[in-house]
Amino acid sequence: MEMITILGPTASGKTSVAAALARKIGGEIISADSRQVYRRMDIGTGKDLADYGEIPYHLIDIREPGTKYNLFEYQQDFFDVYQDIQGRGAVPILCGGTGLYIEAVLKGYKLSPVPQNPELRNRLEGLTLPVLTDMLKALKVKNNSVMHNTTDVDSCQRAIRAIEIETYNLEHPVPRRELPSVDSLVIGIDINREERRAKISQRLRARLEEGMVDEVRALLEEGIAADDLIYYGLEYKFVTEYLIGKTTYDEMLTRLEIAIHQFAKRQMTWFRGMERRGFKIHWIDATLPMEDKVKLIMNYAL
Repeated sequence: MEMITILGPTASGKTSVAAALARKIGGEIISADSRQVYRRMDIGTGKDLADYGEIPYHLIDIREPGTKYNLFEYQQDFFDVYQDIQGRGAVPILCGGTGLYIEAVLKGYKLSPVPQNPELRNRLEGLTLPVLTDMLKALKVKNNSVMHNTTDVDSCQRAIRAIEIETYNLEHPVPRRELPSVDSLVIGIDINREERRAKISQRLRARLEEGMVDEVRALLEEGIAADDLIYYGLEYKFVTEYLIGKTTYDEMLTRLEIAIHQFAKRQMTWFRGMERRGFKIHWIDATLPMEDKVKLIMNYAL
């Protein structure tokens, strides 16, 4: 059986669906969540490890908090795990809400680990988009690379990053690991806006009661810089700002709740964009009984 991908916005219940499916078909879950890779960041990232029970899961708790994990690393880690699961005859189930990670591994984006070049960025800052575009085209000719689409240059920021990558590859030829695209049945958990908003609010309060503030406090106390936690966004950003005295508890709660609602909306925008970019997503009603959801997915998989 090919890989099954289960995606959906936050609070849609995708993790419990993936776990129920894994039990039925002998699957193993690969997380597609950009923050669940960090150890000791459990409540705020919604790992919900109890949902997995005995089900093997991967790409959770693989990095220390305070570090910055990126798409290139995820793609490499995913493929290693994917091949391992397939080699053991189990079914890989990719589950998460980070649309960029999901799309990158399904399409086999070809990435290279290029660090930022502050000196180059300073030199390019202030140049117009047409000038940056011409510079990028010249570099691509030297590198024999192709300008795949206009997203290379739809803003000065993107153009500068593209120039940074081409300059680095010209000066330090990077052996790229050619990762193939991955065939997958893609299932979306469809939850209507009102239900999603209610679940987000309910879950946020439950996480605060579970000790989310204490979780963030413990990370600060072990020496992780406040700015590093703020970098992770959402729960870690707003709770950290509260703990260092930037906001009151009530302000933190209000602003965090709004931010999570906005985040869920952005997730859905990404998934709709995936459909426009050629992905077939089979949407399943989040309110269906679990047994019915699993049956529907298995019917699609046949």
